Amino acid sequence: MTRRTVSLLVFAALLLLLLWLVPQVPLLVFAAALLGVFLHGGSQLLRRVLPVSNGAGVLLVVLLLLLLGAAFGLLAARPMADQFSELWRQVPEAARRLTARLENYSWGQQILESLRPGNLSLPQGGGAGAVSALNVTFGALGNFVLVIFLGLYFAIDPQLYRRGIEAMLAPSLRPKARRIAEEAAETLRGWLGAQMISMAVVGVMTGIGLWLVGVPLAPVLGVLSAVLAFIPTIGPVMAAVPGVLLGLAGGFSGAVAVIAVYLAVQSVESYLITPFVQKRSVDLPEAATIISLVAFGLLYGFLGMLLATPMAALLLMLVRRLYVEDYLDREPLPERLTPPG
Repeated sequence: MTRRTVSLLVFAALLLLLLWLVPQVPLLVFAAALLGVFLHGGSQLLRRVLPVSNGAGVLLVVLLLLLLGAAFGLLAARPMADQFSELWRQVPEAARRLTARLENYSWGQQILESLRPGNLSLPQGGGAGAVSALNVTFGALGNFVLVIFLGLYFAIDPQLYRRGIEAMLAPSLRPKARRIAEEAAETLRGWLGAQMISMAVVGVMTGIGLWLVGVPLAPVLGVLSAVLAFIPTIGPVMAAVPGVLLGLAGGFSGAVAVIAVYLAVQSVESYLITPFVQKRSVDLPEAATIISLVAFGLLYGFLGMLLATPMAALLLMLVRRLYVEDYLDREPLPERLTPPG
């Protein structure tokens, strides 16, 4: 067995062992890598106009993001917080009105009965439940901090970590690994750019559309739609629920108008905006997006759903380069000419 084969087997065994023992770690590292690609891309844009190093460019990008966040906090956070508070107050009231209307019909009562939980019981051991919730909260906060710092390290010196991965492979494989790593970064960078454009378009169009049909809190619903557009397929449905409930305040026609707005926005985003912005960056079939959303959601929960699409794009690129092009497309001629059976 050659050193080339041994290095591949060792690398694959370490990756599988990591996935088996600590399956959350690869997901967090991927989230940090995605953040690193974003910060590094911003640094590259700044370096086109400023004579600074990559590390200084990354720090400038972080500083710019902090300044933008502070400006948003000073100018828009209070009005948006008030609107979110009002949304939090109005949506349950709209849900209660919808329930009251459904109770007037036999089919509505059947729907409500099917949605009503069986026997609800409070969890025993309130202290243990509180400790568990506290552990989950601090665990999520620790993961967030870990992703932030890892993303900064990846963005400041990506070559260092790329060389570390290459060192685990035989010398004959290192040029190929370098090209794959560069293409992976380009794939994630293209997906991020396309996703940010799509999210912005969805937020603006939704806010304007809901404002035109007279739905209250249209700006905050537009922001909510932009944020949830990060989650493909399921995100738009989640964003539409509060808008439809608020539209019910104007009767059935108001709800229909709100649904029409969301459907129109999603049609424009799915068939015009996303294909246009992604045609030169990521080629990801819709079926692969849905399958990855379900699979990573079942494996990793909400965080898996958030990262399902970029992970699917990366895995599809790796399968195309390492399996289809390097193995299947290099089938020897005698095998191709041998009849089946």
